[in-house]
Amino acid sequence: MKSLRRTLAAVLAAAALVLAGALPAQAITGGLPDGDLHPNVGIILFYDGDGRFRCSATLISPTVLITAAHCTSGTLGSTLVSFDSVIAEAPPSPFPVAADPGAGYTPEEIAAAGYLSGTALTHPEYSDFTDLDNWNDVGVIVLDEPVTGITPAVLAPGGYLDRFAQPVLNDTVFTAVGYGTEVRKPESGPQKPQPMSYPLIRRYTTAPGQKLTPQILQLNGNPNDTRGGGGTCFGDSGGPIFLNGYLVAVTSYGYTQNCRYLGGYQRVDIPVVQDWLGSVL
Repeated sequence: MKSLRRTLAAVLAAAALVLAGALPAQAITGGLPDGDLHPNVGIILFYDGDGRFRCSATLISPTVLITAAHCTSGTLGSTLVSFDSVIAEAPPSPFPVAADPGAGYTPEEIAAAGYLSGTALTHPEYSDFTDLDNWNDVGVIVLDEPVTGITPAVLAPGGYLDRFAQPVLNDTVFTAVGYGTEVRKPESGPQKPQPMSYPLIRRYTTAPGQKLTPQILQLNGNPNDTRGGGGTCFGDSGGPIFLNGYLVAVTSYGYTQNCRYLGGYQRVDIPVVQDWLGSVL
C-alpha cells in the first residue's frame, strides 16, 4: 500500500521521492541555478523499505532542518545531508551507497563520505495524503552535530499567510528553492520538455499565489506565466517556499507529471505545525 501511495504521489505530486542515481530526478521547472543565494537549503538522502531517495530541506536551527513528512516517514537508519550548491554537473553521483540498504545509512558511512548525518522525525499527525483537512506534511532532520557558518532560515510567525488571502494572493510572488534537475527539452528525440538527470544542483524560481487553505498554499507553476519563473517538481519535496524573508511553506505535491501546473505547499505558519516544531526545537 505504501508503494502504491508513493507511485501515485510520483504522478500527482511534486514529491521528489526519486530514486537517487536510478531514476530521472525532476525538479524546478524554469528558474535559475541558486549558487550561494540560499546556503541554508540542503539536499537530503535516505533509505526506506522501497530504496534510496532524495528530497530538499532547510536549516531552521544549527541542528534542525525542516522538510516534508513524506521525506522522513519510514526512513531506515540515518539521513545524509549536504548544503553544497552543486552536487554533480554530470554522472556519476558522488553520494555513497549504504553497505546494508535494508538498514539504511550509518552515521559512520555518511561521515566517511564527507557529509552530515541526522535522524528523521515525522509530524505525529501526518495523514500520508489521505486527509486534506489534516495534511501535516512536515518532518525534520535532527543533525548529529550542529552546523556552523550557515545562518538558519526564519520561520514565518503564526498565521502569517492569512494576510495574503485573495484577492492579494494572486498578486503575491513567492520564491521556491530545491534540488534536482530542470525540466527542459532534450537535445534529440521528441522535443517535449521532460526531466533531465543532470546537472544535480540547487535551483530557485518564483511563482504567484493561486489558493490558500488552512493547511495548504497553492502556487501557479506555469513557467510561461509572466508573473513568475516556474514551479516545483519531483526532487523539490520538502524544499522551502520563501516570502518577505520568511519560510512560509514546504513543497508537498503537484498535479501533473511535467510539473507545469499548480503546486501544493504545506503551510508552516499554522498551530499544528508550529506547536510540533516548538517541541522539536
